[in-house]
Amino acid sequence: MLLRLFLCGDVMTGRGIDQALPHPVNPVLYEPYVRDAREYVELAEKAHEPIPRPLSLDYIWGDALRGLEDAQIDLRLVNLETAITSAETPWPGKGIHYRMHPQNIGSLSAARIDACALANNHVLDWGYQGLSETLQTLDAAGIAHSGAGNDADEAMRPAVLSPAGKGRVLLFSFGSKTSGIPRGWKATSNSPGVNLLDDLSDETAARVCDQMRAYQQSGDLVVASIHWGGNWGYEIPQEQIAFAHRLIEEGVAVVHGHSSHHVKGIEVFKSRLILYGCGDFLTDYEGISGYETLRGDLALMYLIELDHDSGELMNARLVPMQMRQFQLRRASAADAKSLCNLLNQLGAKFSTGAKLQSDNSLMLEWRPD
Repeated sequence: MLLRLFLCGDVMTGRGIDQALPHPVNPVLYEPYVRDAREYVELAEKAHEPIPRPLSLDYIWGDALRGLEDAQIDLRLVNLETAITSAETPWPGKGIHYRMHPQNIGSLSAARIDACALANNHVLDWGYQGLSETLQTLDAAGIAHSGAGNDADEAMRPAVLSPAGKGRVLLFSFGSKTSGIPRGWKATSNSPGVNLLDDLSDETAARVCDQMRAYQQSGDLVVASIHWGGNWGYEIPQEQIAFAHRLIEEGVAVVHGHSSHHVKGIEVFKSRLILYGCGDFLTDYEGISGYETLRGDLALMYLIELDHDSGELMNARLVPMQMRQFQLRRASAADAKSLCNLLNQLGAKFSTGAKLQSDNSLMLEWRPD
């Protein structure tokens, strides 16, 4: 039995994107250089063309919506890297604060997102009040979540998903301090926060696997979503590789890594998928200069087919996308070829690569163990 998953990198519907949606929050920011979130809309418009505001709630997904329908996806899983709140008190001492108004939650519902990983470095940008409102808003919209909660147990608890006739899938969400998550955000037995890993040691991996097993029933398929590492650079630290391998050896079907602003290498280990860095997916970064050579403007839709019984990877189609006027559009043939070449280069150490298709999508290729 095949299970079809959609995975992607960071979905950042706050700040500039929120300002272009029908119900923006107060645009005041507390960043070192930008004090009004509407400036990010203006930057995007200067880089390309005017953005037709207010946007419809499905607008930002653009060509991705058709791609999801054509792929007959069973579950749509994202890393949601924004608070969903109208709270006005930012987390003190933090340079960047993302938030989307709760009345814009339809922008996630429009893409029929099934579950969000929340253990990242922006979900508490607007404090505990902002986190509480985020959880309540997702619950009210029927969007499952994992990785943050009112205490450590709730933050660890998986999103339990039951695609029609295909058993259960458990989405666990973990955050690493290497991605910039403040140490003080760690959920405890008596305080809210995120499911923050102590480190990426083998001991922590073993403990995490024991915690995940406590929620599993026979036949469950497990996805471990991890926010780790810096924003820029293709290097994958050995500690990430060892951590991912240990999770796979203990029964995890997919390791869904994110935090980097661009795509990183892919591994298939013991016939199971490891995405070390999915790159950004939805952002307001249009018009912002810096690191252009790393092509953070390009994104991938990861359309994954797994054998539900074994968790083994059967097929992976990667669809290159690009943000234009705050909307996802299919990338050009030249950019698709560039991403293909990049994945072949980065995947060489893992014996993985990509093959460019006639429709400018990419098929993942790997050497069986």
